[in-house]
This record gives sequence, structure tokens and C-alpha cells, in this order.
Amino acid sequence: MDMLKLEIVTPHGSIHNGEVSEVTLPGSEGEFTVLPKHASLLSLLDAGVVEFVDENSNRVSVMIDSGHVKVNEEKVTVLVEGAVAIAGDTESAVAEALAAAKEILSDACNDAMALATVESRIESAAKRVLG
Repeated sequence: MDMLKLEIVTPHGSIHNGEVSEVTLPGSEGEFTVLPKHASLLSLLDAGVVEFVDENSNRVSVMIDSGHVKVNEEKVTVLVEGAVAIAGDTESAVAEALAAAKEILSDACNDAMALATVESRIESAAKRVLG
């Protein structure tokens, strides 16, 4: 299976740095998915959820605030001010991640409709993590 490298970076460090088979991003003009060998592009990102399928075929969700992405055929680099993975081994860890994601979202988004849509995506990701 073809893979591409995904880096999600904030000023505080890397959130993810590894191989993925696909990544879906909240572009400023709408959500879009990047697969290996995608055409090069630069795009602004809105606050939302980045979802990707990792090398173990796990679907992973990361809440981001606004930023930008650089895509080429082999690599996707996401640069944002804040991000939090919606993950954890326990219900309380997932609840903490969910609370942090909602805090980032409320600081980054002032459109009520967009806020409701992204909150719904975050909660769906948390439910998927909990099984």
C-alpha cells in the first residue's frame, strides 16, 4: 500500500510525525482528502478535525485551530497554533482530550454553525476511540 508522511506541528512541538495512507483536512474552502502521489498544493486550514489512517490502519483524529498545510506527492505538513489528538487509553483520558479540543475550538471559531459542526465531528471521533 502506498503511504505518505504526515507531520502536524505546533509552536510547542510535533503532534504527529509518521506514515499515513490518507489524510482529510478542514480547508478554508471546504474539507479535502489527500492520498499518496497527490498534486502539490498550499492551503489555509480552518479550525476543525484532521483525520488520517495510520500505518496500522487505525483512524486517528486530531483537533486543530486554524493554520496552513503544504502538500506534495510524498508529504503533508500541517502547521497550526494549537492541536490535540482525540485519543486515550481510558474514558477519562478521552474526556480530557475532548475538553482540550473544545477549548481550542471555542478560541479559534466564532461562527456558531461551524462550531456546532466541528463539535459534532470531535464527539464522533471520541466515541470511535472509546469503541
